[in-house]
Amino acid sequence: MKKIALLAVSSFALALAACGDSGNASEDAMAENVELAADEAMADTPDPVPADAVATAAEEATQSAESALDAAEAAGVAAEEAAADAAAAAEAATAAAAAE
Repeated sequence: MKKIALLAVSSFALALAACGDSGNASEDAMAENVELAADEAMADTPDPVPADAVATAAEEATQSAESALDAAEAAGVAAEEAAADAAAAAEAATAAAAAE
């Protein structure tokens, strides 16, 4: 019986605490104040980029990447040719040294 009485008293105390004065909370959350804060937060955001500008930038990036790939492949071919020339020169020098 004491447990039931304690439960009833604590429930009553919580109910009274929940019915406190909420005047300050409603004043802090007035619609005018909330809208003003939202307007201030959105003031520095950039304008959206049009879709055609994004597509153009993507195309330019693709072309740039393809050009860089072509340049890298050309550099690889030139390096292979230089290595072959160096190997041929080393063989010629070895053969000339052996002939002496």
